[in-house]
Amino acid sequence: MKSESVQIPMAAQQFTQLFSATARGARLGRLLTVEQLVAWGWPRDGEATHAAALVVAALTSNAVRHGRLEGRGFRLTLVHLPGPGLRIEVTDPGERLPARRAGGLGIAVVEALATDWGVRPFPPSGKTVWAEITPESQCCPTS
Repeated sequence: MKSESVQIPMAAQQFTQLFSATARGARLGRLLTVEQLVAWGWPRDGEATHAAALVVAALTSNAVRHGRLEGRGFRLTLVHLPGPGLRIEVTDPGERLPARRAGGLGIAVVEALATDWGVRPFPPSGKTVWAEITPESQCCPTS
């Protein structure tokens, strides 16, 4: 896990949506991720698409469980990076940093599927947890 300041390339395609901090919001984030990736030309049943959906499911579920504040939702951002790659960001109002927890699989899933991941503060309160999926050559179109 890293903490960083990120600059998104101007040529990158981006999708951003706010969701309610509920299980329904987390599920909708995962479903919309797949639809957005398909719209960008990723194969619906491709390994990288499935990996991205699982990472989004883990991060949004953690945002709902551990980063939730009453009346505040979370934001999902997908950035289709130039070349084959995807940056996933989930921003929530909680300040609790992600960590492996007994019985929890969320961060373990992210570590297993992402090529890199980390967290950065989101002032005035909150954090953004990010992960990058860089598929092998079998998957995704270049921008």
